[in-house]
Amino acid sequence: MTINEHLTEYAGLPVADFTHDTGADAELPAVGGHAWRVRTEFDEAGFADVFARFVERVDTTQVTALIFGYWGASYDDGAADPVKLLVENARRFPNLKALFVGDIVMEESEVSWIEHGDITPLFGAFPELERLEVRGSEGLVLEPPSSGALRVLRFETGGLPAAVVRAVAAADLPNLEQLDLWLGTDNYGGDATTADLAPILSGEKLPALRHLGLENSEIADEVAAALAAAPIVARLSTLSLALGALTDAGAEALLSGQPLTHLDELDLSHHFLSDAMMERIRAALPDVEVDLDDQQKAEGEWRFIAVSE
Repeated sequence: MTINEHLTEYAGLPVADFTHDTGADAELPAVGGHAWRVRTEFDEAGFADVFARFVERVDTTQVTALIFGYWGASYDDGAADPVKLLVENARRFPNLKALFVGDIVMEESEVSWIEHGDITPLFGAFPELERLEVRGSEGLVLEPPSSGALRVLRFETGGLPAAVVRAVAAADLPNLEQLDLWLGTDNYGGDATTADLAPILSGEKLPALRHLGLENSEIADEVAAALAAAPIVARLSTLSLALGALTDAGAEALLSGQPLTHLDELDLSHHFLSDAMMERIRAALPDVEVDLDDQQKAEGEWRFIAVSE
C-alpha cells in the first residue's frame, strides 16, 4: 500500500488548493466553505513564498481547516518549516480548528522521507485547535502537549519514534475523542514498545477517548496482547489494529482477554490471520462490525506492515 492520492475533503469541507502556480489574478473559491491546502512542488517556488502569498490573497480569518502539502526537503532549496511559518502567523488564523500537516503523496515523497521539526508550538499558538493530523515522522519532535480543545489526534507514519509516543502518553488532553498512532516499523524509526503505550492503555488521562487506533504496526501481536487487559478498551466504541502484522497469536490474545462485545467496530484489516481464526473472531463478535479485509500471506517468517517506506 502506498499513499498516492491527495485529500479531496477534510474536516467535512471540500479542499481548495493554493499552490506555487496560483496566479495573482486567479479566481479563488469561497474561503469559509473550504479546507485550504497550501503546497508547492520540487524545484518550484519556495514554500515560504507560496505561504506568504496565501496569507495575503486569502482572508485567513475565515479559514477553519488548513492543510500543508509538499513544503520541500533538505535536498530542496525551497524547503521551509510549515509549522514555524504557521505559528509566526497565528494571529491571522483566529478561527483555525483543524490542521493536517503532510498531505504528501508517494510521487512527492515517500512517507518515511517526509521531514518535520518541532510541532509542539502549535498547541500554544492555537489553543482552540480541535483536530491535528500529521503524516511522516523524519525529524519529528513533540513535547507533551496540553489542550482542552483537541478532539482528534492522528499520526500517519512508517515509523513513529518512541519519544513522540511517550509525549502523547504524557499529554494533557482531557477531551480527546479519537487517537490514531501508526506505529510503523523499527526500520523507519518506529521503536515504540508496549511499555511506551502503557499510559495510553490505562486510560487515566484520556477520559473522553472513544476511538483508539494502534495501526500499521510490526508489533501488532504485542499490542493486541497489551490491549487484552487494557482499561481503556472498556470505554471505546471503535478499536483499530489495521494495516499491521497481526497474526493468530495476537488475535488469540484479544479473544482471550476482556470482552470486546461492547464495540461498535473492530478494524483488523491488512492482517496475517488464518481462515480459521477469522471465523472465530466473527463468531465471537456477532454484533460488532469487524473488518477482516486484506488478508495477507506471510513469506516464511517475514510479515510486512501496509505502509513503511
